[in-house]
Amino acid sequence: STRHCPWKMNQFPPKSPVASSVSESTNSRGEALDNLSMDSFWLEVENIKQSAEGEQEECSLADVKTQEEGEAEAEWLQDAGLSELLGDAGSDKDNLVLLSTLTRTQAAAVQRRLDTYSRSRRRRNKHPVRDVRDIFGVASEDTAAEKEESSPDPLWHNLRTPNTQRKTQDYSCTVRNPGKEEVFNMDVAYSEQAAVLLKGSFLSESRKSKDGNGLTRFKIPKGRLGVTRIGDLSAQDMKKIPTLALIELTALCDILGFELKRNKAAKLKTTEKRLFGVPLNTLLENDQKLLPNTKVPLLLQALLSCLEKRGLETEGILRVSGSQTRIKSLEQKLERDFYSGLFRWDEVHQNDVSGLLKRFIRELPAPLLTAEYLPAFAAVQNIPDLKQRLQALNLLILILPESNRNTLKALLEFLSKVVARENNNKMNLWNVSTVMAPNLFMHKGLPNKIPEGKEKQLAEGAADVVRMMIHYQDLLWTVSSFLVAQVRKLNESNNKRYQFCDKRIKNLLRKIHADKDKVEKNQGEPSKIVKVHASLLLKDSLEVHLNNATRVADVLRQFQKNLCQNGWNIVNTVNLLKCNNSTECSNLLLYEVGGNIGEHCLDPDTYLLDLYHINPHAEWIIKQNPSYPRMF
Repeated sequence: STRHCPWKMNQFPPKSPVASSVSESTNSRGEALDNLSMDSFWLEVENIKQSAEGEQEECSLADVKTQEEGEAEAEWLQDAGLSELLGDAGSDKDNLVLLSTLTRTQAAAVQRRLDTYSRSRRRRNKHPVRDVRDIFGVASEDTAAEKEESSPDPLWHNLRTPNTQRKTQDYSCTVRNPGKEEVFNMDVAYSEQAAVLLKGSFLSESRKSKDGNGLTRFKIPKGRLGVTRIGDLSAQDMKKIPTLALIELTALCDILGFELKRNKAAKLKTTEKRLFGVPLNTLLENDQKLLPNTKVPLLLQALLSCLEKRGLETEGILRVSGSQTRIKSLEQKLERDFYSGLFRWDEVHQNDVSGLLKRFIRELPAPLLTAEYLPAFAAVQNIPDLKQRLQALNLLILILPESNRNTLKALLEFLSKVVARENNNKMNLWNVSTVMAPNLFMHKGLPNKIPEGKEKQLAEGAADVVRMMIHYQDLLWTVSSFLVAQVRKLNESNNKRYQFCDKRIKNLLRKIHADKDKVEKNQGEPSKIVKVHASLLLKDSLEVHLNNATRVADVLRQFQKNLCQNGWNIVNTVNLLKCNNSTECSNLLLYEVGGNIGEHCLDPDTYLLDLYHINPHAEWIIKQNPSYPRMF
């Protein structure tokens, strides 16, 4: 088969296709500015082509091949943690646990793919898989009709509208008020929200606004249980999130009438290099030998640090390309001297450092957004409603492997700092987005089949996705409350599955569950006395009287007060943060540990009596914030 390497980018014109249209758009100054704003995108494409000249044009990822009917569904079920449903009827205990946590729309998404897989197996006269009615106890829906034949996955055009759902769609829109703050609900599954909104009208956002000032502002309403950020959950619980997020993303796309298509997982080739062109996981493994607990490659940290110190004020930073000859020479020096500490960052020009940064991202053997989900990221632009585009992005980021997600976050945080210095560096949000989009969405190992005449539209769409990731990154790096609730249900169900032969243990468990039932029946109790542990700070636990108004911040203040009254010297090193006329210990955190959660760093605004009712068997432990220097 023929490999398609987008380094040549034959699908793109050699220079901006809008250059001539700018002079013809004198009647609309806004439209002309929109056209001009894409010049950075096409210039970056040209720079990428030039940087690859003379290099061996070899793709490091496998070609995307046409899948047989049912193959995509089988892969999806496997990635969703439901692979046993494809065969053995006797090994479905884990599946039943997962299925029991799903919402109505999520269960429908699973059922739809089981229907399709079942039909494909029957056509091939293979042993039939289990009927979906044996699993869900309901008849299959009419929406699971014959699957349309699909072509190989082009990067830019992978969401399509099935015939079975086009009739029910209603994309009537009312225009959003730019700059207005709206609520971003994370308590209810996105797909359930979409099902309700489908019959109404969507709020559309004008995409002509290229800066961040005119973008809609979203606020996550804090419920009684607070907000959970990525990093607040234990590694054990975070492993459950991608599976749940994939099912929810698929359910959301089903409701909106789009088909989510993914590339096959990449098969990476080994390289003799140590920095550029090395898989993220390999880089991190090597870096962690030097610096344990490293979450972002040390080279990327060094590149970003150098640019933050000397490049944020540079006019045209990221857009103005450094010398390709110098950049390639610097790459060789880094390969040789970086880990020995002999590389002299102070002697490198800022534009060359930005060139190295973009080259590092492009040279990754697999895209930073992953080969599997790069098409889905690109296709977010096809969702008409801004809030639903952000919902899809939020789920996609949760699906990413931890190393990719941490690296992407470090990059986006730096890009936000560039935008914040716009007055000096002349790089606004849209400028930065158009420059970075080709580096994130063009990859030499994936085909880039762009429909004729769609170049500008798709380029703007890719830049818009990058713009959303930069501008809304705080929102996107949040774990929705409904996903946390599903993790709790999974943990509870798994805890109940253990089989014991010892009758004494069985009796103990009965007593525990009986006590839990009593707690659940008395969830309306107005107060409760609990113990909070702080083994690193105090030998004795702290008794806390909970009522409906007790928050995590109140407990941390009470803990600090207890330290003061006992004359501990520790309190002199406690940093205080005044916010909303309240004082909080900014270097102390309260964790929920055990019960139906692994470990959960709690939002300061979490109401603890509500949390106690949800997880009565957890311990509460005060720890030092890992981002602060240790006090001992």
